Amino acid sequence: MHPTALIVNGSALSVSADPITPLLDVLRNHLGLMGTKFGCGLEQCGCCMVLIDGRPEKSCGKLLSTVAGKEIVTIEGLGTRERPHPLQQAFLDEQAGQCGYCLPGIVISAKALLDRNLSPSRAQIAAALDDNICRCGSHIRILRAVERAAALLRAQGSR
Repeated sequence: MHPTALIVNGSALSVSADPITPLLDVLRNHLGLMGTKFGCGLEQCGCCMVLIDGRPEKSCGKLLSTVAGKEIVTIEGLGTRERPHPLQQAFLDEQAGQCGYCLPGIVISAKALLDRNLSPSRAQIAAALDDNICRCGSHIRILRAVERAAALLRAQGSR
C-alpha cells in the first residue's frame, strides 16, 4: 500500500491504497462516500462522475496515482440534507429523478457547467450532460432542473 494525498470535499486526506486503484473504489470503499455510483465501469455512463480540480471526470477509470494532490468534489461535497446546493434543490423541486441512480453524476456534470456558465441554453445543458446516461427517461425534468438551478444561482449571485 502506498499513501496518497488527496483533497476530498475540502478536506486534506491521506489514503493508503495501491496507486492503480480506481478513484471510485477509493471514494466508496476507503472513504465511505457512497454517493458516487458504480455504473458500467467502462467510463461510458457517467454514474461515477466527480469534479477533479473543477472538471467533471469519470472516477471509475481514474487511477489513484493520477489524482494525487488534486481537489476532488463528490456529490456529498455540494450540500447537505439541511442545506442542499441550489442544484440539488432544483432537482428535488422538478422531481428530476425516478430511480435516482444516475443523479449524482448528472448533478456533478451540471455543477461543472454552471460554474462556467450561469446562463446556459438548453442545448448547452444537454451537451454538458451528454456523458451521463439516465435509463429512466427523466431527461426533460433534468434539463428543467438545471435551468431552474441556473436561475436560482443567478438570483443569489453565486455558484
